[in-house]
Amino acid sequence: MDPGNDTRVSEFLLWGFSEEPELQTFLFGLFLSMYLVTVCGNLLIILATITDSHLHTPMYFFLSNLSFIDICVSTTTIPKMLVSIQTHSKVITYAGCLTQMSFFILFEGLDDFILAVMAYDRFVAICHPLHYMVIMNPRLCVLLVLGSWVVSTLNSLFQSLLVLRLSYCTHLEIPHFFCDLDQMVQLSCSDTSINKVVMYFATGILGFGPFTGVIYSYSKIFSSVRVISSIRGMYKAFSTCASHLLVVFLFYCTLLGVYLSSTTSPNAHPSATASVMYTVVTPMLNPFIYSLRNKDVKGALKRLFLQNTTVKPGS
Repeated sequence: MDPGNDTRVSEFLLWGFSEEPELQTFLFGLFLSMYLVTVCGNLLIILATITDSHLHTPMYFFLSNLSFIDICVSTTTIPKMLVSIQTHSKVITYAGCLTQMSFFILFEGLDDFILAVMAYDRFVAICHPLHYMVIMNPRLCVLLVLGSWVVSTLNSLFQSLLVLRLSYCTHLEIPHFFCDLDQMVQLSCSDTSINKVVMYFATGILGFGPFTGVIYSYSKIFSSVRVISSIRGMYKAFSTCASHLLVVFLFYCTLLGVYLSSTTSPNAHPSATASVMYTVVTPMLNPFIYSLRNKDVKGALKRLFLQNTTVKPGS
């Protein structure tokens, strides 16, 4: 019998980033401002794609879904961290920790799938432009997004059910700013072999699979663009996917940085710091990337602001 074993643990402690009092105000202001920019920026993208008829295309349908997911990713982690900083309490309930972990798995998986779907959309648009509207019809677009939700939800549910069966002992401190699946498994004092197998299998299939789809799509795009003799044609082809390529680069490079930092350092703080990149920074930068490098989005946002600021005669 294992002394101290308690399957009905009621709470965990989230370490966060720093315990120094002089840094708490700075961290609170920094993450609050980043969260507000993320929510407002992505909401503007969603609003622009809904209200502007010029953006009623598959590409912007997927972009609006990506913006919604980015808001959800940030909302899953940042508000709890802000509350902890403000109240000087690192406590999170077991139910709250499990809920946060479940939603984080769901939305990170969705982020991965939607980026792959957007890469496929660019592949069809550039490599099969004459058949683009036939292939990327509304039914297929909805099915691609719906399929991403179904697979991500099932994965999140299955991983959460496996964590529910684990028991926890006395060491209930999570060296992170949110409840991460890997940390939850490592803290358990029961047999976690099944959890690790399923976790690595899901990471390999649901992570490597979409990434392979992105690589394949862009390899075909580059092969098609190389045969274009016109410099203007090549520039136009690359400009249509430049924003998405930059977002993909940020997302996967930061994820890779997290895994490398976690494997090379026994201290979890470098991993927590690297996690900020894809949980906070990348969702905040996505609206700027798409609006600054995309004339259609900039035009839609301009028309949206002009429509809201125009004063009607006699008012």
